[in-house]
Amino acid sequence: MSAIVHRGEALRIQQTLPDDSVDCVCTDPPYSSGGFSIGDRSKSTTEKYVQSGQAKTHPDFAGDSRDSRSYMTWCTLWISECVRILKPGGYFYSFTDWRQLPTLTDAIQCGGITWRGTIAWNKGPSSRAPHKGYHRHACEFISWGTKGQIAIATHDGPYAGCIDVPVLPAEKFHLTGKPTALMRELVRCVAPGGTVLDPFAGSGSTGVAAVQAGLSFIGIEREAAYVDIARDRITAAQGLPVAQTGGLFEVAA
Repeated sequence: MSAIVHRGEALRIQQTLPDDSVDCVCTDPPYSSGGFSIGDRSKSTTEKYVQSGQAKTHPDFAGDSRDSRSYMTWCTLWISECVRILKPGGYFYSFTDWRQLPTLTDAIQCGGITWRGTIAWNKGPSSRAPHKGYHRHACEFISWGTKGQIAIATHDGPYAGCIDVPVLPAEKFHLTGKPTALMRELVRCVAPGGTVLDPFAGSGSTGVAAVQAGLSFIGIEREAAYVDIARDRITAAQGLPVAQTGGLFEVAA
């Protein structure tokens, strides 16, 4: 199995990938939900997502300041490319939070994915609440669907509709990184020998989960610091040397 991380803007690199070539898109795009005003949305991602009093431990990332309408337009564009790249019956998973859940589910359908539901990711009782009168924001969500009809799986399944995986600081490599164990649950839909695409690869958790499951991986990430982190983590997961070629890092089987 092979793994490759392209450095660059997602939509541009997606346009270079061939039709009907991957079995699953599993991704965590910027949410653009860290505030309701333009001033709040324009803050750095550290200001938006690091709790007060905590030290900054991960690089910032761009693309997180769109308003709701521009966010939906942008999501529709990259999701449309995912539809082209996915094989018929391929799976699509995208993370979001409660604020952008309605927008994302609209964009999924506008982009051409057959929307099939939303999975809850329960982060556990340590999730923060703004004050004592609030319910904790203990869940984020994964909206999922397929490119057309779903074949009956013979390798695994059925899959969980609610996934309980805590966020462990020692296993977090990105400001909004998702646990590898969570990503392993999502890539279960891919049969052995398949390929997973993550257009917003971040620190490479999807890639690590894919190679651990014996799958091939294609990642796209625009931030150089996170390309380096993803490269190192995926390399460690595969136990293979890394070759740098142009604007991409490749882990070759």
